[in-house]
Amino acid sequence: MEVSALCNSHTVSSATSIALLTNHRKWEFSFNKQTPSFRSRSSFFIIKNVASKKQTQKQQQQEQGGALDALKPDSASIASSIKYHAEFTPSFSPELFELPKAYYATAQSVRDVLVANWNTTYDHYEKVDVKQAYYLSMEFLQGRALLNAIGNLELKGPYAEALKKLGHDLEDVAKQEPDAALGNGGLGRLASCFLDSMATLNYPAWGYGLRYRYGLFKQLITKDGQEEVAENWLEMGNPWEIIRNDISYPIKFYGEVVESSSGNGKKEWIGGENIVAVAYDVPIPGYKTKTTINLRLWSTKVNSEVFDLRAFNNGDHPKAYEAMKRAEKICYILYPGDESYEGKTLRLKQQYTLCSASLQDIVSRFERRCGELVNWENFPEKVAVQMNDTHPTLCIPELIRILVDVKGLSWNEAWAITQRTVAYTNHTVLPEALEKWSLDLLQELLPRHVEIIRLIDEELVSTIVEEYGTEDLDLLKEKLNEMRILDNIELPCAVLDLLVKSHEIPVENSVQTEEEDSESDEVAQIKRIHEYKRQLLNILGIVYRYKKMKEMSAEERKSKFVPRVCIFGGKAFATYVQAKRIVKFITDVGATVNHDPEIGDLLKVIFVPDYNVSVAEVLIPATELSQHISTAGMEASGTSNMKFAMKWGGLLFRKH
Repeated sequence: MEVSALCNSHTVSSATSIALLTNHRKWEFSFNKQTPSFRSRSSFFIIKNVASKKQTQKQQQQEQGGALDALKPDSASIASSIKYHAEFTPSFSPELFELPKAYYATAQSVRDVLVANWNTTYDHYEKVDVKQAYYLSMEFLQGRALLNAIGNLELKGPYAEALKKLGHDLEDVAKQEPDAALGNGGLGRLASCFLDSMATLNYPAWGYGLRYRYGLFKQLITKDGQEEVAENWLEMGNPWEIIRNDISYPIKFYGEVVESSSGNGKKEWIGGENIVAVAYDVPIPGYKTKTTINLRLWSTKVNSEVFDLRAFNNGDHPKAYEAMKRAEKICYILYPGDESYEGKTLRLKQQYTLCSASLQDIVSRFERRCGELVNWENFPEKVAVQMNDTHPTLCIPELIRILVDVKGLSWNEAWAITQRTVAYTNHTVLPEALEKWSLDLLQELLPRHVEIIRLIDEELVSTIVEEYGTEDLDLLKEKLNEMRILDNIELPCAVLDLLVKSHEIPVENSVQTEEEDSESDEVAQIKRIHEYKRQLLNILGIVYRYKKMKEMSAEERKSKFVPRVCIFGGKAFATYVQAKRIVKFITDVGATVNHDPEIGDLLKVIFVPDYNVSVAEVLIPATELSQHISTAGMEASGTSNMKFAMKWGGLLFRKH
């Protein structure tokens, strides 16, 4: 297979085209719109000028001859591949070919195609030496991968036929796959959407995250409301991931900082606790393109010499593997409770592990591409690091630490490189979602980074003082506010007009479900449970509707009320007491309303447990009206409303 791209050194060319060839098919993706020049900090700006058309065609001919043979897109070849994996990569009983084994073997068969595409994709990117974007996120809410992958590869028909020959239905096989428990809400869903989109648009990009063993939690709904149990989604293994024991990086906590003998601002971080981050790669296929990018997940462990063999043989088993457990628990669950000091420490360890391992990997890849002569000034021209929300913000001091303490650059060089490399997007302005750490905890866990953060603070203040010629704190605050406003000075007036007009639209009148001819309205509010998302307001409205119904006769109820099914779904964080009370209230109201013989089918309240991507794929197409009634100013975007809008469902908003 062969990949070719044509780029301009200042813009993404209007004639950009990526052709993907195999012996059996030819896919071609092109887009013909002029893209404006990006600033130097843009995360997805490709600046490499590729060779002329003649040279590109010559490369295509050479690469085509050496390309890996792809799986033939016919049902017989696919069935043979599935049978091969069922026999030679056994994770189940070899005598039986039941649904769990059929899923695992099918996924392995698809992964073979993705790995071949992945290798060819990155061989091409390395040859043309393009700028690469690296997307760091604590969450990736992927859902199931099998149907998505074969759909993107346009192989759904052949796989369905192959499995039918082997005695199984594709849909039944796909249902055996658990949702990857790597995310929870819109933050993770957007992260996965970005990876899908970048692969589809043929952008050279990677994702970086953590490999959570138990996810957030599995939600159970009982008479007491929400209960949480570990979500053991890796119990039967993950056929999509590729463990990379050859790619691991040291991570340090605690310890102390001493001056380096080499000087130049370089410090040495010594002592403390040392663990190892090991890479797991998951291929992400683009839609109708053979471009396949990578999601690299980190798992944590310690080196074998840390195991205390003497203590183990003496019977002190907990002491023997104490260090192992401390390292492994970093990747146990997503968002561990942070009410305690230990919980806060664990969360900070998670975030630093993601940042440090990912940046060490990014720097290593950059050095390998440079060869013997590494030009660090070129780093921002080849690398863009995008931080998804505030969780990976330790990337900034960590990149400076690597450049200064490990690679020997000066502070000024490292600071300039970091400013041009790292970008940030936040998803909400809620105080609880903006990372804040006590100075004592940071000083204890990451002493070198506290020093760097202080230097960054001094750098920012001195820059503003130099620009405006004052050290008056009130004036500085005023100037910072002015700078924030002026950041949008080039925003087109048409966009501003659109923003103003959007507030004038009486959206609350845009949906009138009473005019529908269906037997009942399905009204959903499916998103994580939070006070600002106002599931409480929704359920109180249902209680009001129920009370009004009870005041009427049976004939009046049938004439004045359209049957309605009210659907709730979403998780409340395990330590968020008020949100869990809301879940309990919803289930209690449902227990009362659903069993009232006078109301019958005129009103039902349903709470769908363990809401995830797979559940959303069923609920969203079946729902007629989706409620988005979050408190004004609290919702950054609300990703679920985008999904409902795409299926032409009604959206109910509240005007403030």
